[in-house]
Parts: sequence; C-alpha cells; structure tokens
Amino acid sequence: MFGLASRRLRRTARLVYGWQRLRPAQLAAMKAVLKGQDVIAVMPTGAGKSAIYQVPGALLKGPTVVVSPLVALQRDQVRGLVERGGGRAAAVNSVQRRSDNELAWERLSAGEIDFVFLAPEQLAKDEVVEQLAALRPALFVVDEAHCVSSWGHDFRPEYLRLRHAVERLGRPPVLALTANAAAPVRKDIVERLGMRDTKEIVAGFDRPNIELGVVAFQDDADKRRFVVERAAAEPKPGIVYAATRRDAEAYAAELSELKLAAAAYHAGLRAGERAEVHDRFMAGELDVVVATSAFGMGIDKADVRFVLHASVPGSLDAYYQEVGRAGRDGAPARAVLAYRSQDLGLQRFFAAGGTDADTLAAVAREIRGGSDPVTAADLRTRCELSPTRLSAALNLLEQTGAIRTGPAGSAWAEPGRDEADTVEEALRIAGNHRLLERSRVDMMRGYAETTGCRRRFLLGYFGEEVGVPCGACDACLPGRRSGSGSGTAAPVPAPPAPIPSARHPYRPGVRVEHRQWGEGEVMSEDDGKLTVLFSTVGYRTLSLSVVTENRLLTPVTGSAR
Repeated sequence: MFGLASRRLRRTARLVYGWQRLRPAQLAAMKAVLKGQDVIAVMPTGAGKSAIYQVPGALLKGPTVVVSPLVALQRDQVRGLVERGGGRAAAVNSVQRRSDNELAWERLSAGEIDFVFLAPEQLAKDEVVEQLAALRPALFVVDEAHCVSSWGHDFRPEYLRLRHAVERLGRPPVLALTANAAAPVRKDIVERLGMRDTKEIVAGFDRPNIELGVVAFQDDADKRRFVVERAAAEPKPGIVYAATRRDAEAYAAELSELKLAAAAYHAGLRAGERAEVHDRFMAGELDVVVATSAFGMGIDKADVRFVLHASVPGSLDAYYQEVGRAGRDGAPARAVLAYRSQDLGLQRFFAAGGTDADTLAAVAREIRGGSDPVTAADLRTRCELSPTRLSAALNLLEQTGAIRTGPAGSAWAEPGRDEADTVEEALRIAGNHRLLERSRVDMMRGYAETTGCRRRFLLGYFGEEVGVPCGACDACLPGRRSGSGSGTAAPVPAPPAPIPSARHPYRPGVRVEHRQWGEGEVMSEDDGKLTVLFSTVGYRTLSLSVVTENRLLTPVTGSAR
C-alpha cells in the first residue's frame, strides 16, 4: 500500500507541480496525510512544507482548507499554486474585494477549487464555517502552527478556536506545519488543535549554509553605524530586522542615502504600502527591506543572502525563524546579530504583559451570570474587550477548568467553581507563561554571549545535538569570530571542563524532576551546562557539575523521547 502511495505522490508531484523528487520527510508526511492521519510536520524554512498538503491535496476528494495568518502569505501561496498547479486555488479574506470573495465561493461550490486559504479570523464567522462544511473539506491545514501554542513566540489567541472549526467542518484530517517547534511546543499544538493519533515528522532544525555571528556593543550609536555599514557591504538582497517602527524607517532612510534600494516594512503602514514593499522585494527590485517582525512569515524568496538583526529579538524561537529566511536556495548566507545587552530590557517589557485580574473576573462573571452559553460577540460587547484580549482571557479561564468553550465561540461555566479561586488559578497560569517568556529572553542573552559554538547553542535550545566545531559560526571558523564593537563588557571566564556524557544521565530529551520547579525536559548540554525547560518557570541553565554533585535533578524513568 505504501509503495503504491509513494508512487502516486511522486507522480503527482512531477506531473502537476514539476517537482522531480521529494525529500524523505516530505514523502513520509504526505503518505500519512493521504492515509487520513493527523500530522504535525516541523521542517526548516525552505524545506518544502507547503508541498506536504499541495501534493496530497491534488489527489484527495474535496477541497483543502489552509489557515494562513497573513494576507501577503496567502497571496504568495495562491500565486504559487496557480503558476505550478493549474489555477485551482483561491483565498477568502477581508482585504479582497467582496466580488473576489464571492467568486471564490462560487468556484468552490462548483468544484473548481482544490485549495482555499483563509485567516483564522475568517473561521470565527458562522457563515464561513457553514459554507465550508457544506463542501466537506478533505484536509484542514494550519500553516505557521506555532501560532497555536501559548508556548510559541508568535502566539495568536484567535488560533485557539480552530479546533472547534475542525469539528464543525466534519473533523477532516488535520495537518499542522511549522519551521520551529521544540518538543513542548509540538505537544501544545497537538492538544490545542484536538489532533488524534498524530504522526509527528521532525526533519531537523539545522541550516548549515547559514553562517551565524554576533557583534556586541555598549554604545547605541556605534551599533547603529555598524548596522548600516554591514547591511550596505553584504551581498544582496537582505533583510534587516529592527525593534521598532521608528528604527525601521530610520535605517531604511540611511540605506537609501547610500544609493541602495531600501524600504521599511512594519504594521504601521497601510495594507497597500506593505503589499507594495513585499511585492518589490519578491520581484528583486529592492536590495534591503528593513522590517519589524511583521515581515517575512512564510516568505518564499530563495536568494536572501543575509539577515541582520539591529536589535536582539525576544527569543531564540523568533530569531531562528527570522534568520531562516536567508539562504533558502542552499547557497551560502549569513545571519548577524548586532547585540547590545541593554536592548534586552525592551524584550523583558514585552514579556511582562498579560491579562489582568479585573478582566478575568469580568469575563468569568458574565459567563456564570446566566444559565445559557454566552457567545463571544456578546462577551466582547458586555466586557468591552477586543477579540484578542477576550480570546486570551477565555484561554486562561478554560485552562483552569472553570469554563468550556463551544464550536460556535460560545462559553459556559462548569458548576461548583468559585470565581475568586478561578481568577487566582488563571493568574497563576498567566504568571507561568510570563516566567517562560522571561526565560526565553535569558536564553537569547546566552546565545549572544556564549563563548562556544553558536550553532550548538541554538540547535540545543530546540533539543537537537550538533557536533563541534560546526564550521559555520563565528566561534568555529578560524579568524571569523565577529567579536565586539567598541566598549564591550569584560570577557566571560572560560567554562569548566564538561563532565563526560557516560557519567551522567541528562541527555537531551530526558524528562527530569526538580524539587522546587517540578518536571522538565533536558533540551541541551553545552560547555558543562544543562538547559532544562520546566513547565512552571521556563528555561533554566544549570551547571552540570553542581547538578550531579548535589543531585538537583532526578531522571523520570523511561522518559527519553
């Protein structure tokens, strides 16, 4: 059976899309999709995740629904399918003209569309779900699936209702796709989407053609000058990531003064302006795009030669995804971080946000106030909350077990739960999330300040081991240490000699228990240190010698993944 399935998939890939070969991970995921299994696939940027639904989608009876977070990304995906697969794809979103959306529905109803792309907000509308359900979708795809997880760096509360949409659509098989999801994030994605008997495909995180480097600064003016000069000197095209809209505009203006084709991209621009910058970059008309994190999710441009971060990102999750936009053609590319430790303060500010007690109490009170379920629309009106803030509050309250939410966005209270206790428990859960986010900021500092192999540190964060020297970072390439800008901090002392692996049980993937922090999972071992992810406090880096001498961690029997 699997031999026949492989032949059908390869033949479809060749005849419909012109792909002469499929990677082993792609083929394994496609076969599971064709078999009707739920699948989560984690593959590096540029590894062909979209093909996992495109090839089976051409063979399945019924349309494939693709949840895609950005309109620009939807447009790219539809364009690619039209060019390669004969035009049987369309998008439905709030940016398109009404007539375009109506035409898409007409073509879907007539069986002329194999793939329909929607934002998660569209699936919150009853009429959209009802129209899709009548078409009996064959596959439900969640692209950029890390947005589902509250552990993920780009969490979007509107994704939390997708599991209800799946049920209302007749429970088609679910395919979750992402480029960066460590084991805890994968587990969270599976649970939040209600996936069953899930096939997990992890193709590895390493992108060896991307050289990693960090340049450290104390003075902000020195750092800014370096960013402009380095962006001007690197092979083109490239992306510069800035922390704020103002910085994006300022860097783009300076690069333009150097006669480079540069443009800013951020959420403060009108949709048409963002689309124009995106299209010009994709068409090769721009040398550099200077952007906030709003740019690049799912971008399918193969020849990006450098990604330069003008400020430290909030997590290695975000950093890995952003640098992964370089070198998708497999040719050499470079990722450079201009690091100033003071910039971490901005990220800690972002990590400190959350839902407050008054909001949680108000939402809980409205839900408990009547005998019938309350719709999301009514809750937004009564509590005067935006959809995002309401979704965040509902998510926390649901995690306490005090309320449940239904497929239509309705919510009702479970009997016997005290309101004050519920709010206290929700705040505890939110506090754990904030601790996790702060620990991610600390891991970003660890990457920037490590004296060892950066690739080993970065991949270890995701639970993947790599040999050293890696040959592709500034610590492992002779004479390529990016070093420091002016006035950097004193050198970090050399770490203690590592304890041989044979003398300790703390290998990546092993579940452990800490007396204070509870259960966690060993993510990596590097330079005599262990990185462990705890569900209560996030990432913690511990001295391996201290752990072994004081027996701080107890392995959980049979826990290695």
